Parts: sequence; C-alpha cells; structure tokens
Amino acid sequence: MKPIATNKKAYQNFNLTDKWECGIALNGAEVKSIRAGRVNFKDTYAWVKEEEMFLSNLHINPYEQAGYIQPEPDRVRKLLMHKKEIKRIHGLMTIKGKTLVPTKIYFNSRGLVKVEIAVGQGKKQFDKREDIKKRELNREVSRAIRNRK
Repeated sequence: MKPIATNKKAYQNFNLTDKWECGIALNGAEVKSIRAGRVNFKDTYAWVKEEEMFLSNLHINPYEQAGYIQPEPDRVRKLLMHKKEIKRIHGLMTIKGKTLVPTKIYFNSRGLVKVEIAVGQGKKQFDKREDIKKRELNREVSRAIRNRK
C-alpha cells in the first residue's frame, strides 16, 4: 500500500470511528495525475444518494501530456462499494452529527486507486485543545526520556 495523499484535517477536526476501503471511478489521465501526487483533499466530503456513494471536491490536477479533452478537476466522482456496505453506511449517516470523511488515497497491491473513508463526528473546540495538550505532554515526556539517557 503506497499512500498518495492523506487528509490531515480529518484527523484534527473529526473523531473517526469506522473506516472502509472503496474504489473510485476515474477518467483517463486522472490515474497518471494521481500517480504523480497531484491530489488535493481540501474540503472533500462523501455522501450517499439512492444506494450510491459520491465524493465531492476532490481536486485532481489535469495531466499535462493528456489530450485536449480534460475532465473537470473538481467534479463529483462515484465511489465503488458493495450495496450492503453502502446501506450500512447510510444507516450510520442517519445519526445526527455524523459525516463521511475521506482520509487517504492510495494504490493497493494490485495497482488500483483506493480511497479510505471514515465515519466521523465533528470535534468541539475544547476537544481540539485537549488533543493539543496531550500531544505536547507526550513530546515533553519523550524529550525528557531522550535527554536522561
């Protein structure tokens, strides 16, 4: 598994619970552009509509050596999953405050582009502050241990 891009903001802004791996429907040269790492996760989200899943605002820069017909960089892309999984996710999404957040894009062992999505609930401001305090405390402890040796 070779990660292409990770959504760092998802880990900061959401408490992520369940994670799934799903395929993504891409056109032509988008795979080459992803292989070059020209992907941006900013404000990306997933949603379910009539037993289908979609990914919005995933920006894939156009591939320079492709022909004159280029797909739109920010278009809505279909996510490929089994219907049972989609129904389960849709059931989780009916709970108030839950959102579908893509966390990373990577190539699997067969060379296919996969997207990892997670169900998340937004963090409050005080939750974010607590996470920062824990991180700083862990850094100080590791520094103290390192300096002691």
